[in-house]
Amino acid sequence: QVQLVESGGGLVQAGGSLTLSCAASGRTSPNYAMGWFRQAPGKEREFVGAVNWSGLATYYADSVKGRFTISRADAKNTVYLQMNSLRPEDTAVYYCAARRSRVGPLNEIAAYDYWGQGTQITVSS
Repeated sequence: QVQLVESGGGLVQAGGSLTLSCAASGRTSPNYAMGWFRQAPGKEREFVGAVNWSGLATYYADSVKGRFTISRADAKNTVYLQMNSLRPEDTAVYYCAARRSRVGPLNEIAAYDYWGQGTQITVSS
């Protein structure tokens, strides 16, 4: 079992920046692929970005590409989501997730095995 806890959410003005952290505990070895997802009110959960198990490859949704950056610090069992140039449409609850499988696309929600509780990001205009 893996437990994931997100932190770093809050209120920010449009154009601002925030960094989310996702701390993993429990059975964190071998490395998992890690993803970030978000869910806005009345909308389905959507893929934001992911980093593969080695940390050598990252993937992003088109809506955040060039603005968001994912990184992982395996020594700390932590994954980060650096968010720049935030927009009101980025307002959502952000979730981190971990998946055991090293095969398959990383943007599939159903492929993830463990989820955090989520953290709210609100971007004001």
